[in-house]
Amino acid sequence: MTTARTALITGITGQDGSYLAEYLLSLGYRVVGLVRRSASENYWRINPIRHEIELIQADLLDQSSLDTAVRRIDPDEIYNLGAQSFVPTSWEQPILTAEFTGVGVTRLLEAIRKHNPSIRVYQASSSEMFGRVREIPQTELTPFHPRSPYGCAKAYAHFITVNYRESYGLHACCGILFNHESPRRGLEFVTRKITHAVAQIKHGLADELRLGNLDAKRDWGYAPDYVRAMHLMLQHDEPQDYVIATGETHSVREFVEVAFSEVGLAWEDYVKEDERFLRPAEVDLLVGDASKAREILGWVPSVSFRGLVKLMVEADLAWVAKQKAKRQRLP
Repeated sequence: MTTARTALITGITGQDGSYLAEYLLSLGYRVVGLVRRSASENYWRINPIRHEIELIQADLLDQSSLDTAVRRIDPDEIYNLGAQSFVPTSWEQPILTAEFTGVGVTRLLEAIRKHNPSIRVYQASSSEMFGRVREIPQTELTPFHPRSPYGCAKAYAHFITVNYRESYGLHACCGILFNHESPRRGLEFVTRKITHAVAQIKHGLADELRLGNLDAKRDWGYAPDYVRAMHLMLQHDEPQDYVIATGETHSVREFVEVAFSEVGLAWEDYVKEDERFLRPAEVDLLVGDASKAREILGWVPSVSFRGLVKLMVEADLAWVAKQKAKRQRLP
């Protein structure tokens, strides 16, 4: 009888971490999540699988806790999804973002190098590293020009992972993931902000939606598709870096149009542009070329742009209806 492989996931309580945990469980993995100690637990995304996974406390800001976690769990694979990942917050907390999202990766790599260099590691890189893009579409060879503290921190994390792979022989892969969304996206992210507002407006709980740059363009995919790509990278014999994207670009305005059309409303009646939500340095156009992942890993996305918007709107309509019913039952 073969022993189940063990995966350690940082950021397991986030969108990607929760979907990855579910996916790895379906493949028979033992799944361990690394969580920070905090006053308020935010485990709603993993509540359905809490009895199937293990949680261990550690912190990307604390080297000794990472050393202890890696030594104690001794996983076959580590997926580093933990980060301060909201771009506007990175402008408000640039140093903390650098520590978590950048230097935290070095701490984790050091723990792996010291304890067991044969552990396969996935680093969550980001399309935000491209920033002011040098070419369209962006590939694994496109130069980086990040336009936020978050993008800068991710670029450092990416290159330090490449350096540990080349210098110490770690089986480390970076997935340069373009925007990927789902009903588990945080409400602060523009896609979920839109679909949640559409549901609130449809249910009569709101009458407007304020957004920043409606002309910003992104390559949006479905998060469960993207966690499959993470796993595929670590199964390949040679560690490499991959762009994961749909290859299509759509504006925030298009996302808004499709979302409102799903509930039969004209978006122009409800959406207002608000300069408070503009970035200090805007990233105008991101679109990825995932040819390498398609050819080497056999990865292809399964959900279209319209399909993604539709499933997010439907999920938020159901969620808002449930919240509304709860409030109406209160004395």
